[in-house]
Amino acid sequence: MLKWALIFLIVALVAAILGAVRARGGRLFFLGIGGGAGHASHAVNDFRKLAGFEAYAPTDNVSELTARTNDDGWDTVFLRWLEGSRLTTKDCLFVFSVGGGNVEKKISQPLVIALAYGRAIGCAIVGVVGGDGGFTATAADACVIVPTVNPDHVTPHSEAFQGVVWHLFVSHPKLKVAKTKWESTK
Repeated sequence: MLKWALIFLIVALVAAILGAVRARGGRLFFLGIGGGAGHASHAVNDFRKLAGFEAYAPTDNVSELTARTNDDGWDTVFLRWLEGSRLTTKDCLFVFSVGGGNVEKKISQPLVIALAYGRAIGCAIVGVVGGDGGFTATAADACVIVPTVNPDHVTPHSEAFQGVVWHLFVSHPKLKVAKTKWESTK
């Protein structure tokens, strides 16, 4: 029970950070690989449409993503994209990842390198991750870590709850600015 209470507090902290980013005119940059990239794309839509954020995901532009990967390498693909986007202290990196990245094991290196860059710039960093949270948990200002219920299903459980959690943010009373279609037709 205490674990869930802590998660709710972290969700509230992430919502507060996101509200501050929007209030100062900052942008949201969603980062994810694989299923996290799919979440990033969906979240860009929801945060723009329902919560009034300027939001982007580097994985939404496959031409640029593959050109940067080909020319500069996979490990720096998010870094170079963020540099080109002129990431500032007003902005926020928002990560969706099953493991959060791991420096020693060189897992999800594009996330790790992008988060290190975000720390160096001084932007806000939040995430919704699984496992132990990995590098994202150590780099983030606030990070929701989806609890491991069954070690054989970390990936599907983490990815399923990431969608639930970001929908909590776009429907949060301090963040939501537009009604969703089905609720507005009542």
